[in-house]
Amino acid sequence: MVLDGKSFQLVLSLLLLITILTASSSASDNRKSYIIHMDKSAMPAAFSTQHSWYTSALSSLSLSTDGVPPIHLYTYNHVMNGFSAVLSPSQLEQLEKMPGHVATFAETFGHFHTTHTRDFLGLKENVGLWPVAMFGDDMIIGIIDSGVWPESESFNDEGMPPVPTRWRGACETGAEFNSSHCNKKLIGARSFSKAMKRSGLNISDIYDYDSPRDFFGHGTHTSSTAAGSRVPCADHFGYAKGTAIGMAPKARLAMYKVGFYNDSIAAFASDTLAGMDQAIADGVDLMSLSLGFPETPFYENPIALGAFAAMEKGIFVACSAGNSGHVALFNGAPWITTVGAGTVDRDFAGRITLGKGNLSVNGRSVYPENQLVSRVPLYFGHGNRNKEICKHSSLDPEDVAGKYIFCDFDNETSYDQQLNEFERSGASGAIISSDSGISVFVSEFNLPFVIVNPKEGDPPGGILFIRGPGLVAPWVLKPDILAPGYEILAGWVPNKEAWVSIHNDTLLTDYALLSGTSMSSPHLVGIAALLKTAHREWSPAAIRSAIMTTADVFDNTQSIIKDMATGHPGTPLDFGAGHVNPNKAMNPGLVYDMGVQGYINLLCGMNYTMQHITIITRRSDFSCENASLDLNYPSFIAILNDTSTTSYTFKRVLTNVVNLSSVYAAEVVMLTGMKGVVQPLTISFTEKYSKAEFNLTVEIDLGQRPRSDYNGYYGYLSWHEVNGTHVVRSPIVCAFSP
Repeated sequence: MVLDGKSFQLVLSLLLLITILTASSSASDNRKSYIIHMDKSAMPAAFSTQHSWYTSALSSLSLSTDGVPPIHLYTYNHVMNGFSAVLSPSQLEQLEKMPGHVATFAETFGHFHTTHTRDFLGLKENVGLWPVAMFGDDMIIGIIDSGVWPESESFNDEGMPPVPTRWRGACETGAEFNSSHCNKKLIGARSFSKAMKRSGLNISDIYDYDSPRDFFGHGTHTSSTAAGSRVPCADHFGYAKGTAIGMAPKARLAMYKVGFYNDSIAAFASDTLAGMDQAIADGVDLMSLSLGFPETPFYENPIALGAFAAMEKGIFVACSAGNSGHVALFNGAPWITTVGAGTVDRDFAGRITLGKGNLSVNGRSVYPENQLVSRVPLYFGHGNRNKEICKHSSLDPEDVAGKYIFCDFDNETSYDQQLNEFERSGASGAIISSDSGISVFVSEFNLPFVIVNPKEGDPPGGILFIRGPGLVAPWVLKPDILAPGYEILAGWVPNKEAWVSIHNDTLLTDYALLSGTSMSSPHLVGIAALLKTAHREWSPAAIRSAIMTTADVFDNTQSIIKDMATGHPGTPLDFGAGHVNPNKAMNPGLVYDMGVQGYINLLCGMNYTMQHITIITRRSDFSCENASLDLNYPSFIAILNDTSTTSYTFKRVLTNVVNLSSVYAAEVVMLTGMKGVVQPLTISFTEKYSKAEFNLTVEIDLGQRPRSDYNGYYGYLSWHEVNGTHVVRSPIVCAFSP
């Protein structure tokens, strides 16, 4: 992402708000918004609805010290039993003493995780998953994001059949948005901002719209990635030129705007819960969220709560894993399909030629014009490797001010001596163009960035941005899967700078290249929509299993997928089960299926209290008789401890999803120091939906090697169909609890 001075100041202001949100949200008397969980069974008979009960309870509270009554925000009908409201400390204290009160949590804030991919994924017009799934026809995808730019050609409804009669959604009216902006492609659009407004923040009149319309661009990009219509001749200033098309181009889209700009683009927990609650009520089949909240226990996390309710109703939920590198993974609840970002087999490049051909340096770039530059200083960080690779904490603003920065990411090639010789020669001028290995870019210091004659490269795929396991439930391997998330071309807002500038001029575009797990989640949800169309009877867990057990673990050079941050081969802690392969996922042979009770068993095994489980499940009639940390999941993770040896036994049940009887044989491949034993070694299925159980015992001997060597140590369990073609593969990985 390239930022000019104006864009950088905007981003800086976004980051600064994180530190002041709590203070800003406090009005007089410390009034704040809260999410209140209630016991539905305690509702007095005098009330006909939960909403009337909640509003009556609020009206009975005394005024705050400055004479302000409590303010009701939302009543939640699906994602939880309860409501959200703005309360003073004294009002909160009164409410918590009322019969039926279960728990209260303060407002939290979430942040967004910010063409060619259909070819990279093998989606073809006449063969494979696309035609079998009718391109996602009849599926409705709910996108919880920053809104939508309805005029984008990606939301053109030409050739779309009538809106499904089961649809219960609406297209709301607001700033520069009305019901006429919806059509047979974009069938719903709503916005949720009550919590934000009541916290003392107003929606910016300059940098956003108080309506479902998108200003930031994020929601337009993610929704068009998931299910955008075919748009020929799309490009990003000449890069990635071709036909832009979503993963499920015949699916319908519904936008639920929860992210608004007011010094920051942020989503409030109450608003996000309301968006997910409404999406369930409207009748979406799938949801995608490219945002995340701090990883708190599941009973406090709004996305985890909303996703559990969606899962119960058969709604598949995909979420971005975050862009925090090896620091923290977001959206790790096991009923969510957590998506990491992978690169694709395409890159964009230019070349910088110094002097009269004295030295040519190749680099990655999406700079939009050719340029001749003369009499400018160069900066290479000579002698300090951290500065040579442009590590943020190493660059001194005074050292680099006004200079062109060269960042060397090629460990095998060093240009510093050649550059020094060029500088000593007294030559001046640079014709700027590039290939790969060296990048020249604009940093936080608002420095010029120039590249000429861009060309496309063909790099292998890799992993970006995130590593598991999750903080809350490390016993479930996360992320689940990789999907494309690097330099993704998709719809953009034409009134928003595309993070590109020439000199001091910012550029506008209808399509933009963006990177992050925000881009990978909509890819995955679009693929899930295709699978749900082809297999209407599959549960969200079955869809996830099909995606995971057929994933690719090798890149296009037949090497293990690499961690792009280090250049080293990744592990399942980085890429989960691997990179999604849509056509293989259509016919997995067997699936690891699971329902609500399996997740309840996990919550019990995590020692959650009855109150905590009631908050998540919205029920009190559950049993913890089969409490276990071992889910019927398509992956295996052994958490290491302080002992020299560790042993785990996992129990699994496989379901046949093919209309034939079959026999499968187990194969376990492990690294030295790991041992895996499967019982039984063969399993049989008599008909479709028949089941078979097995145990996998994994032993890890740490020996004398450093314990850190075993973090990410892994192998695979594969079930091979005897006299058949199906292979059902699951990763087995070791990790220390984060």
